[in-house]
Amino acid sequence: MHRKLSLGVTFGLILSGVFAVTQPAAAAPLTIGYSDWPGWVAWQVAIDKGWLKQAGIDVNFQWFDYSASMDAFAAGKIDADCVTNGDALVTGSGGAKGVMIMLTDYSNGNDMIVGKPGIKTLQDLKGKKIGIETGLVEHLLLLNGLKSVGMSEKDVTLVNAKTNDTPQVLASGQVDAIGAWQPVSGQAIKGLPGSRPIYTSAKAPGLIYDVLYASPTSLNAHRADYVKLAKVWDHVVSYINDPKTQDDAVKIMSARVGLTPAAYKPLLQGTHLIGLADGKKTFGKAEGLTSLYGSSKIADDFNVANDVYKEPQDINAAIDGSVTDAALK
Repeated sequence: MHRKLSLGVTFGLILSGVFAVTQPAAAAPLTIGYSDWPGWVAWQVAIDKGWLKQAGIDVNFQWFDYSASMDAFAAGKIDADCVTNGDALVTGSGGAKGVMIMLTDYSNGNDMIVGKPGIKTLQDLKGKKIGIETGLVEHLLLLNGLKSVGMSEKDVTLVNAKTNDTPQVLASGQVDAIGAWQPVSGQAIKGLPGSRPIYTSAKAPGLIYDVLYASPTSLNAHRADYVKLAKVWDHVVSYINDPKTQDDAVKIMSARVGLTPAAYKPLLQGTHLIGLADGKKTFGKAEGLTSLYGSSKIADDFNVANDVYKEPQDINAAIDGSVTDAALK
């Protein structure tokens, strides 16, 4: 479902074999990749409602498995992609330099550390095994959680496991806890009665931001369209958050991913959608998780420390809040 390493956690993906990148030439329509994460499935509301055409934007949203969308961006097959801020840095480190031009959301509970029965707190993990896909966003989430209770990675044993395999790893008894994002984390909880989330991204809002990441070539050629797109996004956020229209939005979103509305609606609670006004605040330069710059610095440090890439990335060059600014005028 969600991002490979926002670092998201759903932060890190190594794009093997990508060195020289040719970004798409300026041409209509815009092509944007999106995948199965509530903050990106939300675009389906604008697509189905016809708001993009009404806004005069010639744009084609292309549905991908998440990692495939990043491969497509790196290969210059799409103009922009929906990724985590950490994954944007990873993609850029492989040669596909882009800019984060708009925020869609931050993870607010959908990424989680799940403990087996009897494991109720992070402190209970001291000396225990944790199944996690090392170098990805849940790894970052775990380290953040351990630090919050005065522990570190040295206090636990990490067992490298693919995120999609973590429900089986937890149920098998091989580990005492796992890290995963929804819906995989939910599957892990259902698969082992008595297991529970002991730390989630709701405890660290802003650790995992989700963004629209555009190629500079496309941004320069289609800036006016991206500004219109940002305005449409603001409408989408309002429509989803409005109790009067939320059920209609959930119906559209759940149909896109093959779930019932009843099953999908709880996932919205773990995804904090970001409208333009809040997005502008988050684009402000500051340390810490309230700023996209501060959060991305944390992701960059994590990526370097875990050998996702070797050299720190130029965060200032990877972030451009001008589209949001223009859309608010």
